[in-house]
Amino acid sequence: MELVKVKRNYQITIPQNLRRIIRLTVGDYVEVDIQDDTLVIRPVKVIHPGQEYFFTKEWQEKEAEADQDIAEGKVVGQFDNAQDALKALKNQPL
Repeated sequence: MELVKVKRNYQITIPQNLRRIIRLTVGDYVEVDIQDDTLVIRPVKVIHPGQEYFFTKEWQEKEAEADQDIAEGKVVGQFDNAQDALKALKNQPL
């Protein structure tokens, strides 16, 4: 347990060792709540609505599959132009 002082405007500094444990960095958001008589500060990750798809279970599964394919060398390319890329795609087995 760490002891911190409440400063002007009711600001507190979260000790470095605790910030490291929860990976809290400048600009991150925290949720502040009261449970019984305890003040609870919990980190919250905010995701831009235009990027929510990336964090879905389905998208992450496909990302992992793509990473595995790349690691195993199951890739075709690089191409100098779109025409060569399309030609290679047409020749790939389904």
